[in-house]
Amino acid sequence: MQSTTRTLLAAALVLGTVVGPSALPAVASAPPPAASARPADPTVPALEDAIANLSDATAALVRVGGTEGVWRGSSGVHDLRTHRPADPGARFRAGSVTKVFTAAVALQLVAEGRLDLDRSARSYLPELIPASYKKVTVRELLNHTHGIPAPDFPGDTVEEWYANRFRTYDPEDMVRSATAKKREFAPGTKQHYLNIGYTIAGLLIERVTGDSYERQLARRVLNPLGLRDTYSPGADPHIVGRHNHGYQKMRLDDGTTGLRDVSVWRATDAWAAGDLISTTADLERFTKALFQGRVVRGPLLEEMFTLPEVPDVKSGAPAAYSTGLSMKKLGGREVWGKTGGRWGYNTAIASTRDGSRTLVYSVNSTDAKGQDSGEVAVNLMVAAYGRP
Repeated sequence: MQSTTRTLLAAALVLGTVVGPSALPAVASAPPPAASARPADPTVPALEDAIANLSDATAALVRVGGTEGVWRGSSGVHDLRTHRPADPGARFRAGSVTKVFTAAVALQLVAEGRLDLDRSARSYLPELIPASYKKVTVRELLNHTHGIPAPDFPGDTVEEWYANRFRTYDPEDMVRSATAKKREFAPGTKQHYLNIGYTIAGLLIERVTGDSYERQLARRVLNPLGLRDTYSPGADPHIVGRHNHGYQKMRLDDGTTGLRDVSVWRATDAWAAGDLISTTADLERFTKALFQGRVVRGPLLEEMFTLPEVPDVKSGAPAAYSTGLSMKKLGGREVWGKTGGRWGYNTAIASTRDGSRTLVYSVNSTDAKGQDSGEVAVNLMVAAYGRP
C-alpha cells in the first residue's frame, strides 16, 4: 500500500447539536412533499404518502425512473434548528451502497486479467491474510461467503460509537483483527453479510493496480459517468458541500433520550465497504449505467445477478446477496439493488433487471443502523415495486 494513500486529515472536534424530544413534532409539521411526476403513473400517490409523514426520519429525497414513469420527491427539513425545507440536491452518506461501486471496480480488474475471482485472496496479500484463511477466494469476499468474522471495534452502543466518531481505522489493522479469529464457517458454504470482505477487496484493488482505491474508483467509475457529487471522504469527517443534517436517537448528556446531530462523523471504519458520499441524481445515473452494462461489461455483469446457492448463516434462508447487489421479490418480480446505512442516513438503489423501474432514495433516519429498515424506507420500496 502506498503511504500517501490515506494521509490522515486533522479534524476539529465538532460537537453535535443536541436536540431534545421536544423537537420531534417539528418533523411531522415539515413542509409537504415537493414532487413532479407523469400523471399517468399510478404509484405516485403511494410514493407521495410514503414521504408525507416522516415518523422516523427528518428528511427524505427520492428519485424514481425508467420506462414505467419518472417521479422526484422530497420532504422534511434541512436541519432541526432552522426547519428549512430539505434540499433535494443535497449530498449524503451512501453507506453500503459503496459495495456496488467496489464490486464494479473489482470486476473491471477481473475483465483485464488483473484479478481472478477463483484465486485466493491470500495469493494477492500473503503478508496480511493468514494461512488459516488461505482458501478464501476473491469471489467469496465479494458475495459474503468467505467465513471471515468482523473485526473488533471499541463500543457496543450508539453512545459509545458517538464518543469514538473521530477515531481513524486502518484497513490492514481491521483485517488483522478479523483474521486473528476462528472462521465462522468453511468458505463457500454459507453467507454472512459483513463489511470485512469489501475491506479486503479494497486492499486487493490497491495491490494489483499499485494505486489507491479512491483514485481507481474515480478513474474507472466516477469520472467516466460524470458523478461529480460522489466521492470518498477519507479521514475527513465532514460532508463537503450541500447536505441535509442527519440525526440519531440516543441518550443525551442530561440523561434523557433525544436526537443528536451526527452529520460530522469519520467513516474510515467502512472505507471500501461503506464510506461513499453521493446524491440521488448521481446514484440514479450510476444505477442506470450499471444495469445497462456500461460499468461492468459482458459476462462478468452476471456475477452481480447471481446468488450463491448457500444458506444465510443466521436464518438458514437462501442467500440474498450476490457480488455487490442483493435481490428481493417485490410485486411479483425480482428487484435488484443495495441499501446502506450510516448514522443519520439510510440510502438505497434498486432496479428491475430490465431497468423499467429504478428507485434511489436517501432517508435521514433517526435510527439508521437499527436492526430493521425504517418505516419510510420500507414504504418507499413497497410504493415503487409492490409488496413482497
